[in-house]
Amino acid sequence: MARAFILVLDSFGCGGAADAAAFGDAGADTLGHIARACAEGRADLKGLRQGPLRLPMMNALGLGHIAQASTGQCPPGLDVALRPEGAWGYGVETSKGKDTPSGHWEIAGAPAAFAFGYFPPTDPAFPPELVADIVKRGKLPGILGDTHASGIAIIDELGEEHQRSGKPILYTSVDSVLQIAAHEETFGRERLYDLCVLVRELVDPLHIARVIARPFVGTPGHFHRTPYRRDYSIQPPHGNILDRAAEAERGIVSIGKIGDIFAHRNSGEMIKGADDQALLDATLTTINTLPDGGLVFANYVDLDTDFGHRRNVAGYAHGLEIFDRRLGEISGRLRPGDLCIVTADHGNDPTWPGTDHTREHVPILAFGPDIAPRPIGRRETFADIGASVARHLGLTPTASGISWL
Repeated sequence: MARAFILVLDSFGCGGAADAAAFGDAGADTLGHIARACAEGRADLKGLRQGPLRLPMMNALGLGHIAQASTGQCPPGLDVALRPEGAWGYGVETSKGKDTPSGHWEIAGAPAAFAFGYFPPTDPAFPPELVADIVKRGKLPGILGDTHASGIAIIDELGEEHQRSGKPILYTSVDSVLQIAAHEETFGRERLYDLCVLVRELVDPLHIARVIARPFVGTPGHFHRTPYRRDYSIQPPHGNILDRAAEAERGIVSIGKIGDIFAHRNSGEMIKGADDQALLDATLTTINTLPDGGLVFANYVDLDTDFGHRRNVAGYAHGLEIFDRRLGEISGRLRPGDLCIVTADHGNDPTWPGTDHTREHVPILAFGPDIAPRPIGRRETFADIGASVARHLGLTPTASGISWL
């Protein structure tokens, strides 16, 4: 029986969408700009990488053809002279945003029918009535932050006062998110999680996509975040590929933050890891153990959080090259009947101003022992991915999307 693997390379956009200007992203191109920086020697990392971007596995599957179809040009280091070994195309987002939840929900075949809410770039950023409810219901002495901020910077700035006062640090960004940072030892990790559950309920009427727990440890001047982040997502639309697989009682494995993104609804066995390498190791193990008819949905977030948001071009390039090597391992373990799809949920061009995601097309690379190489063209919604997986697995069609199979 068929099996399916959806691998989301978080933030790996392949060229600005037609509506990118509405998001302030006209001209953004995560893949293209990284490739050009590498070719020009602006993305070297001593002892780790240098020279042109090297992605032989994804290039062989059709990545160069995708970039050319999306932007009109093939980035340096990729090759359109090769005949692709996979089915290749690119997806256009229809959801009204460039967030992690909206991108993943659409990939899964059930786009959001509403626009997410956002907090304004003001100080304070949060509505006073919301803060009052959080303080009262959370039995807190107050809060710190209440602003747009970088998570690492605000912990450095307010961490000592947080420990002294017992007030958690609340902040947001240009994303639809409310993040809460607290020290694991002086505030408590479980207490932080409980607070996030409460805040999730309070921001539901505002359509805020995620509440994120950001535990940290250390001492003033030496604070650092731990790997125990937890996301509390708004409930996703019904009819996605996880719902369809659960209805059919198929094996489901969610790797990385997929379970969080889908509010732990029908997310099956959930596997976390300290970083993408641990998650890729878990993916390889799961390929060996997933039962017939099963689905793996994985997110690899390091490119986004560690390099995209921090505008680290060289780190992003190095991360792509590592993933490409690991993708060869994944391909080698697939068996007849398997479908593996590599895609992304949005862009995060590390050459772009600011620290926000970028509104871009996303690559779609589909392959497996029985998957015929061919162009699948421009897909007018990410939901075609979920629809195609449903068709491959013999499931009820997803709420949206058209299968290319």
